[in-house]
Amino acid sequence: MPNAVSLAPAVSAQSVAPAFHEPLHTAHDDDAWWRSSVIYQVYPRSFRDLNGDGQGDLAGITAELHQLADLSIDAIWMSPFYTSPQRDGGYDVADYCDVDPMFGTLDDFDKLTARASELGIKVIVDLVPNHCSSEHPLFKAALTAGPGSDERAMFIFRDGTGPDGSNPPNNWQSHFGGSAWTRTLNDDGTPGQWYLHLFDSSQPDFNWDNPAVHAEFERILRFWLDRNVTGFRVDVAHALVKADGLPDWGGRPDGCSSDGYPGHAAPMFGQKEIHDIYRRWRSVLAEYDGDRILCAEASIDPLSRLVNWVRHDQMHQAFNFAYLHHPWNAAELRGIITDSLQAFDSVNAPTTWVLSNHDVTRHATRLGENNPEVGLDRARAASLAMLALPGGVYLYQGEELGLPDHLDIPDEQRQDPTFIRTGGERVGRDGSRVPLPWRADEPHYGFGSTSGGWLPQPEDWYTLARDVQQTDPDSTLNLYRSALALRKQLRLGAGSLSWAADYMDTDIIAFLNNDVMVIMNMGESDAYVPSGTVIAGSHADAGAEGVLAPNRCVWIKLN
Repeated sequence: MPNAVSLAPAVSAQSVAPAFHEPLHTAHDDDAWWRSSVIYQVYPRSFRDLNGDGQGDLAGITAELHQLADLSIDAIWMSPFYTSPQRDGGYDVADYCDVDPMFGTLDDFDKLTARASELGIKVIVDLVPNHCSSEHPLFKAALTAGPGSDERAMFIFRDGTGPDGSNPPNNWQSHFGGSAWTRTLNDDGTPGQWYLHLFDSSQPDFNWDNPAVHAEFERILRFWLDRNVTGFRVDVAHALVKADGLPDWGGRPDGCSSDGYPGHAAPMFGQKEIHDIYRRWRSVLAEYDGDRILCAEASIDPLSRLVNWVRHDQMHQAFNFAYLHHPWNAAELRGIITDSLQAFDSVNAPTTWVLSNHDVTRHATRLGENNPEVGLDRARAASLAMLALPGGVYLYQGEELGLPDHLDIPDEQRQDPTFIRTGGERVGRDGSRVPLPWRADEPHYGFGSTSGGWLPQPEDWYTLARDVQQTDPDSTLNLYRSALALRKQLRLGAGSLSWAADYMDTDIIAFLNNDVMVIMNMGESDAYVPSGTVIAGSHADAGAEGVLAPNRCVWIKLN
């Protein structure tokens, strides 16, 4: 059953012009592209395999960029394609300034950016500054050099506790399960120091108290800026600096607030010294032509703390995790949107909306409560509502096809370290990373020509293939195409937001952006919509005869 519970009767006065509260957020005339941008996340390993080895590659992205241009996007954000042993989907980087042979070469990257420029698409790359791979030359040198060396000072090495140092330096836990510390071996085979890894043991954390680490990452920034990237999505942007003394922590490993352990007290996240790092990075970007940007992946609560990452001299954008994780409940969603706009407006930064990415269950599955049909209906409605909000939007590859998570991947084919480190107790993120279906009648639905991709696709995905959806006017793909085109044409990303007064105590989300009224029914009963012209609907029947069924969304121009 849906989570939403009716709070008041559905609005039924079609002939009465709707009333709106004073604007919560006003339209802006700042033409900086990133304030109202639509950015499409590409997960390279699962996007398109052009050389037939079962792995997506840069050439495959280049070959299909015209399909993304057709969505009226402003930029792509590419998850890591750097040299990596792939213990954590490329977020374990062994060389930040080269392309892993799995994906191609630097020449392939240059061809990709050139083609993107021809199509009017900007390119943002992922930067992983909290940790690297244990195969990175800097970490290998640290292991060889031993305690007290300059090489070890690039990372967080500590002696253990207890009489023989056999216990970890503190009680911190890895995001992926188990201890956040791994003990090394000395050259003679005896146990040595411990090193910190907030994620997998193959991902040692850098020591951002060391100026040499700062210099190394400025070098990396300039390497990619010189190759004409538009900016960087910064992985775990809140974790770089740790509290002095590395004190124990009894709260959640991810640093989010829990009973008795507020997020602001987490010693491994959100330290004030982080902001000086991003001020410096912002100044580096300012040395380059064009409007280059930084986007923070910072899991910080509440929103009033998150906005410290997007003040005028730091990041340009930050992912809105409160919105990403919203339940199917109108009152809670209304509150999140209100809090988000108020918080980000307080520092003159755009709010950034997102429903899916490579780290979470796709929203077509997450919102469905184990019912795929309901999940797709709600996903289409939620997507249409999101695309009408003022600010920036991030899309995850495949959501424009209505893809669900693949829930039945055999255990032996799963690759997420979360699944491995927890012995299968936590299923991990593989289900949202399955290769895309491009063409229904080709092997592996056009992803590649091999006997199988790096993760298996569901057998019924031929119905969701891009070529099938292109010819269906009611497909999810064509919903995204038309809505994204209208969003740009009507300048909704730069627009305003006023709540519709008559819907505030109902299971209906209803607001006005410029002269477009957006209504989404999150309840269990039909709702009525005011008289007007339907310009977009999540379903063919949305808004027909002034009625909006549950799990539907509509955009209307009022009469």
